[in-house]
Amino acid sequence: MLNRTLVPQSAARLIQDMIQSGELAAGEKIPSQREFSTKLGISRASLREALLTLETLGLIKTEAGRGTFVAERGSAANSGMAPWRYSDSYSVFDVFQTRIMLEGNIAALAAGRLTGNQLQAMEAATKQMEDCWAKQDLLANVEADLEFHAVIASACSNAMMRALYQVVREQLTETQRQPIPITEPARMKASIAEHRRIISALRDNDPVRARQEMENHVLNTARCAGLNP
Repeated sequence: MLNRTLVPQSAARLIQDMIQSGELAAGEKIPSQREFSTKLGISRASLREALLTLETLGLIKTEAGRGTFVAERGSAANSGMAPWRYSDSYSVFDVFQTRIMLEGNIAALAAGRLTGNQLQAMEAATKQMEDCWAKQDLLANVEADLEFHAVIASACSNAMMRALYQVVREQLTETQRQPIPITEPARMKASIAEHRRIISALRDNDPVRARQEMENHVLNTARCAGLNP
Protein backbone atom coordinates (compact mmCIF):
# COMPACT_ATOMS: atom_id res chain seq x y z
CA MET A 1 0.00 0.00 0.00
CA LEU A 2 1.22 3.51 -0.81
CA ASN A 3 1.71 6.28 1.70
CA ARG A 4 -1.19 8.74 1.52
CA THR A 5 1.20 11.63 0.98
CA LEU A 6 2.49 10.09 -2.25
CA VAL A 7 2.43 12.50 -5.16
CA PRO A 8 0.33 11.68 -8.24
CA GLN A 9 3.42 11.03 -10.38
CA SER A 10 4.49 8.24 -8.03
CA ALA A 11 0.98 6.80 -8.15
CA ALA A 12 1.15 6.92 -11.95
CA ARG A 13 4.44 5.02 -11.81
CA LEU A 14 2.92 2.28 -9.65
CA ILE A 15 -0.03 1.88 -12.03
CA GLN A 16 2.32 1.82 -15.03
CA ASP A 17 4.28 -0.96 -13.29
CA MET A 18 1.02 -2.86 -12.73
CA ILE A 19 0.24 -2.57 -16.45
CA GLN A 20 3.72 -3.63 -17.54
CA SER A 21 3.76 -6.61 -15.17
CA GLY A 22 0.34 -7.77 -16.37
CA GLU A 23 -1.32 -7.23 -13.00
CA LEU A 24 -3.58 -4.91 -14.97
CA ALA A 25 -4.02 -6.67 -18.31
CA ALA A 26 -4.54 -5.05 -21.71
CA GLY A 27 -8.24 -4.37 -22.19
CA GLU A 28 -8.99 -4.73 -18.49
CA LYS A 29 -11.28 -2.18 -16.88
CA ILE A 30 -9.63 -0.01 -14.23
CA PRO A 31 -11.42 -0.31 -10.86
CA SER A 32 -13.64 2.56 -9.75
CA GLN A 33 -11.77 5.56 -8.38
CA ARG A 34 -13.18 4.88 -4.93
CA GLU A 35 -12.03 1.25 -4.97
CA PHE A 36 -8.69 1.90 -6.65
CA SER A 37 -7.72 4.84 -4.45
CA THR A 38 -8.48 2.75 -1.36
CA LYS A 39 -6.43 -0.16 -2.71
CA LEU A 40 -3.45 2.10 -3.43
CA GLY A 41 -3.82 4.08 -0.22
CA ILE A 42 -3.98 7.47 -1.93
CA SER A 43 -6.54 10.22 -2.27
CA ARG A 44 -9.00 10.17 -5.15
CA ALA A 45 -7.59 13.53 -6.29
CA SER A 46 -4.09 12.03 -6.57
CA LEU A 47 -5.50 9.01 -8.39
CA ARG A 48 -7.39 11.20 -10.86
CA GLU A 49 -4.22 13.13 -11.65
CA ALA A 50 -2.25 9.91 -12.08
CA LEU A 51 -4.88 8.49 -14.44
CA LEU A 52 -4.92 11.68 -16.51
CA THR A 53 -1.14 11.41 -16.92
CA LEU A 54 -1.37 7.77 -17.97
CA GLU A 55 -4.17 8.53 -20.41
CA THR A 56 -2.10 11.29 -22.03
CA LEU A 57 0.75 8.77 -22.42
CA GLY A 58 -1.64 6.32 -24.10
CA LEU A 59 -1.41 3.64 -21.39
CA ILE A 60 -5.09 3.80 -20.49
CA LYS A 61 -8.19 4.94 -22.35
CA THR A 62 -11.47 6.36 -21.09
CA GLU A 63 -14.61 5.40 -23.00
CA ALA A 64 -17.73 7.47 -22.41
CA GLY A 65 -20.37 5.54 -20.49
CA ARG A 66 -18.13 2.48 -20.07
CA GLY A 67 -15.21 3.51 -17.88
CA THR A 68 -11.42 3.49 -18.07
CA PHE A 69 -9.48 0.58 -19.56
CA VAL A 70 -5.88 -0.48 -19.98
CA ALA A 71 -4.97 0.30 -23.59
CA GLU A 72 -4.49 -2.67 -25.88
CA ARG A 73 -0.89 -3.14 -26.97
CA GLY A 74 -0.23 -1.38 -30.24
CA SER A 75 -3.56 0.45 -30.13
CA ALA A 76 -2.27 3.85 -29.04
CA ALA A 77 -0.89 4.83 -32.44
CA ASN A 78 -4.20 3.95 -34.05
CA SER A 79 -6.40 5.76 -31.55
CA GLY A 80 -4.39 8.99 -31.57
CA MET A 81 -3.73 11.35 -28.72
CA ALA A 82 -5.78 11.84 -25.59
CA PRO A 83 -8.07 14.88 -25.35
CA TRP A 84 -6.21 18.11 -24.58
CA ARG A 85 -6.89 18.70 -20.90
CA TYR A 86 -6.40 22.50 -20.92
CA SER A 87 -8.83 23.22 -23.76
CA ASP A 88 -10.96 25.48 -21.53
CA SER A 89 -8.00 27.87 -21.24
CA TYR A 90 -5.60 27.40 -24.18
CA SER A 91 -5.45 25.29 -27.30
CA VAL A 92 -2.55 22.89 -27.72
CA PHE A 93 -1.58 24.98 -30.77
CA ASP A 94 -1.30 28.08 -28.55
CA VAL A 95 0.87 26.25 -26.04
CA PHE A 96 3.25 24.89 -28.67
CA GLN A 97 3.50 28.35 -30.24
CA THR A 98 4.33 29.77 -26.81
CA ARG A 99 6.89 27.02 -26.18
CA ILE A 100 8.73 27.86 -29.39
CA MET A 101 8.95 31.53 -28.46
CA LEU A 102 9.65 31.08 -24.76
CA GLU A 103 12.03 28.14 -24.80
CA GLY A 104 13.93 29.45 -27.81
CA ASN A 105 14.66 32.68 -25.94
CA ILE A 106 15.42 30.81 -22.73
CA ALA A 107 17.97 28.63 -24.51
CA ALA A 108 19.66 31.69 -26.04
CA LEU A 109 19.85 33.40 -22.64
CA ALA A 110 21.16 30.25 -20.97
CA ALA A 111 24.13 29.96 -23.34
CA GLY A 112 27.33 30.67 -21.45
CA ARG A 113 25.65 30.27 -18.04
CA LEU A 114 25.39 26.50 -17.64
CA THR A 115 27.90 24.85 -15.32
CA GLY A 116 29.71 21.64 -16.14
CA ASN A 117 27.45 19.81 -13.70
CA GLN A 118 24.34 21.17 -15.40
CA LEU A 119 25.58 20.11 -18.83
CA GLN A 120 26.32 16.65 -17.43
CA ALA A 121 22.82 16.52 -15.94
CA MET A 122 21.36 17.31 -19.36
CA GLU A 123 23.47 14.60 -20.97
CA ALA A 124 22.34 12.13 -18.31
CA ALA A 125 18.69 13.10 -18.80
CA THR A 126 19.02 12.59 -22.56
CA LYS A 127 20.59 9.16 -22.05
CA GLN A 128 17.78 8.30 -19.61
CA MET A 129 15.22 9.33 -22.24
CA GLU A 130 16.87 6.99 -24.72
CA ASP A 131 17.15 4.06 -22.30
CA CYS A 132 13.62 4.42 -20.93
CA TRP A 133 12.11 4.62 -24.41
CA ALA A 134 13.83 1.33 -25.25
CA LYS A 135 12.19 -0.23 -22.16
CA GLN A 136 8.90 1.59 -22.86
CA ASP A 137 9.07 3.21 -19.44
CA LEU A 138 7.09 6.16 -20.74
CA LEU A 139 6.79 7.97 -17.43
CA ALA A 140 10.56 7.97 -16.88
CA ASN A 141 11.13 8.94 -20.51
CA VAL A 142 9.00 12.07 -20.07
CA GLU A 143 10.44 12.81 -16.60
CA ALA A 144 13.92 12.87 -18.14
CA ASP A 145 12.67 15.16 -20.93
CA LEU A 146 11.19 17.53 -18.34
CA GLU A 147 14.45 17.56 -16.39
CA PHE A 148 16.42 18.41 -19.55
CA HIS A 149 14.27 21.46 -20.28
CA ALA A 150 14.11 22.54 -16.64
CA VAL A 151 17.89 22.66 -16.34
CA ILE A 152 18.08 25.05 -19.29
CA ALA A 153 15.32 27.24 -17.85
CA SER A 154 17.11 27.43 -14.51
CA ALA A 155 20.19 28.90 -16.23
CA CYS A 156 18.30 31.60 -18.15
CA SER A 157 19.67 35.08 -17.34
CA ASN A 158 16.20 36.69 -17.46
CA ALA A 159 14.45 36.31 -14.11
CA MET A 160 11.02 37.10 -15.55
CA MET A 161 11.38 34.41 -18.20
CA ARG A 162 12.40 31.91 -15.52
CA ALA A 163 9.30 32.86 -13.54
CA LEU A 164 7.05 32.68 -16.61
CA TYR A 165 8.39 29.22 -17.41
CA GLN A 166 7.30 28.04 -13.96
CA VAL A 167 3.86 29.68 -14.30
CA VAL A 168 3.08 27.81 -17.54
CA ARG A 169 5.04 24.65 -16.80
CA GLU A 170 1.96 22.44 -16.36
CA GLN A 171 0.80 23.30 -19.88
CA LEU A 172 4.31 22.91 -21.32
CA THR A 173 4.62 19.53 -19.61
CA GLU A 174 1.41 18.35 -21.24
CA THR A 175 2.78 19.15 -24.70
CA GLN A 176 5.77 16.96 -23.85
CA ARG A 177 3.45 14.06 -22.92
CA GLN A 178 0.73 14.61 -25.51
CA PRO A 179 2.50 13.26 -28.64
CA ILE A 180 3.95 10.17 -26.91
CA PRO A 181 1.19 7.73 -28.01
CA ILE A 182 1.77 8.56 -31.69
CA THR A 183 5.56 8.96 -31.52
CA GLU A 184 7.32 6.56 -33.84
CA PRO A 185 10.74 5.15 -32.82
CA ALA A 186 12.41 7.22 -35.56
CA ARG A 187 10.89 10.42 -34.15
CA MET A 188 12.10 9.61 -30.63
CA LYS A 189 15.57 8.92 -32.03
CA ALA A 190 15.49 12.29 -33.81
CA SER A 191 14.26 14.05 -30.66
CA ILE A 192 17.16 12.64 -28.66
CA ALA A 193 19.58 13.79 -31.37
CA GLU A 194 18.01 17.27 -31.16
CA HIS A 195 18.65 17.31 -27.41
CA ARG A 196 22.30 16.54 -28.04
CA ARG A 197 22.58 19.37 -30.58
CA ILE A 198 21.07 21.75 -28.04
CA ILE A 199 23.64 20.62 -25.47
CA SER A 200 26.41 21.16 -28.02
CA ALA A 201 25.25 24.72 -28.75
CA LEU A 202 25.01 25.53 -25.05
CA ARG A 203 28.41 24.01 -24.32
CA ASP A 204 29.88 26.15 -27.12
CA ASN A 205 28.24 29.26 -25.56
CA ASP A 206 26.49 29.94 -28.87
CA PRO A 207 23.16 31.72 -28.19
CA VAL A 208 22.11 31.94 -31.85
CA ARG A 209 22.57 28.22 -32.42
CA ALA A 210 21.01 27.37 -29.04
CA ARG A 211 17.88 29.32 -29.97
CA GLN A 212 17.69 27.74 -33.43
CA GLU A 213 18.17 24.21 -32.13
CA MET A 214 15.57 24.64 -29.39
CA GLU A 215 13.00 26.21 -31.71
CA ASN A 216 13.56 23.44 -34.23
CA HIS A 217 13.18 20.80 -31.51
CA VAL A 218 9.87 22.18 -30.20
CA LEU A 219 8.57 22.70 -33.75
CA ASN A 220 9.36 19.08 -34.64
CA THR A 221 7.57 17.92 -31.49
CA ALA A 222 4.53 19.97 -32.51
CA ARG A 223 4.62 18.45 -35.99
CA CYS A 224 4.69 15.01 -34.41
CA ALA A 225 1.44 16.05 -32.70
CA GLY A 226 0.00 17.03 -36.10
CA LEU A 227 0.50 20.78 -35.67
CA ASN A 228 2.53 23.40 -37.52
CA PRO A 229 2.67 26.48 -35.28
